[in-house]
Amino acid sequence: MTEAAFNTLDDLSVAGKTVLVRADLNVPMQDGAVSDTTRIDRLAPTLTELARKGAKVVVLSHFGRPKAGPDTKNSLRHVLPALSRAVGQDVAFAGSCVGDAAKAAIAGACAGDVVLLENTRFHAGEEKNDPAFVRQLAELGDLYVNDAFSAAHRAHASTEGVARLLPSAAGRLMQQELEALAKALETPERPVCAVVGGAKISTKLDLLGNLVARVDMLALGGGMANTFLFARGAELGASLCERDMADQARAIMDKAKACGCEILLPEDFVVATEFKSGAEDRVVAGNAVGPEEMALDIGPATVALLARKIATARTVVWNGPLGAFEITPFDAGTNAVAAEVAKRTQLGALLSVAGGGDTVAALAAAGVEDTFTYVSAAGGAFLEWLEGKDLPGVAALRKTQA
Repeated sequence: MTEAAFNTLDDLSVAGKTVLVRADLNVPMQDGAVSDTTRIDRLAPTLTELARKGAKVVVLSHFGRPKAGPDTKNSLRHVLPALSRAVGQDVAFAGSCVGDAAKAAIAGACAGDVVLLENTRFHAGEEKNDPAFVRQLAELGDLYVNDAFSAAHRAHASTEGVARLLPSAAGRLMQQELEALAKALETPERPVCAVVGGAKISTKLDLLGNLVARVDMLALGGGMANTFLFARGAELGASLCERDMADQARAIMDKAKACGCEILLPEDFVVATEFKSGAEDRVVAGNAVGPEEMALDIGPATVALLARKIATARTVVWNGPLGAFEITPFDAGTNAVAAEVAKRTQLGALLSVAGGGDTVAALAAAGVEDTFTYVSAAGGAFLEWLEGKDLPGVAALRKTQA
């Protein structure tokens, strides 16, 4: 999707209107309070802009995984204090996202107010994208804004259905995400280098198959790199390795060769016989892992190789750590390569986009999360985008659908 393919807040006249905003307030909690406000902080600019322009702002979101209707644990009421702080005003709350409770809360609000409706997943019609439930949501507002890219891979009532009944636009966070992703893979400056780590290739076959057709270099790390090395004949000792996926790895390498994509595999490893912090370790060549040893990080020669390749790139897309970043000293490889990407981004030589799974945690641990061009907090949606899939919540925003 190009930047011109969807409406933004700039295309909506919101004064005096009730605007339904699909947010992602599915945030982590600890001791009854929000423990990470990243998603709320990123949402706040859209809410405050709409309020400043004279809209009644009505927020829709899911929260947790309720099984059978409303329950206290999964109530969005828990998020209310953090949301109020982020938007700088008291946010009203409705005990349901449809029906009389929702209508009363909205009727009681004035232009510039923000109202949070209860968890959309308390209703079975949400995940089923039930047309009757979609109509109940749509009748609450005049306009619809989707600012929840992280939920855009789901064709639910509040992420996809409502967008087809009301004039719709992307919120500022959704806009930022779509523009960053378009610049990274749809209309990138080349060469493009994708850095992909993680434990298994079995969960990322679609992603890898899509990337080798679209990028110039694919750097692999983590357990999935071991599977590729095994497919080339290397022995990996006790390392994490999907030996039964060797044929699939070879198929991806063949496709990469046909597409002119260079696959970069580790030349050396940091290995240990124990998976624990501070374990005794040594550096070995990529084909010299001992029978009882585990490859737990890329080694210095691989870090140097990736630094050289990244120095030639104009765009980097990153998904997944390159080693067992959770424990020292096996975070060093991920940290070093991330620092190289961050440095070149700061110099203006590189556009860098990252996201999915453990990626945000790994880059935060490396201290570079704020230095990349864009770091997506969307997990599944970011991965499905990397796989080349059309996301329902994004497709519904296209101008031809509005």
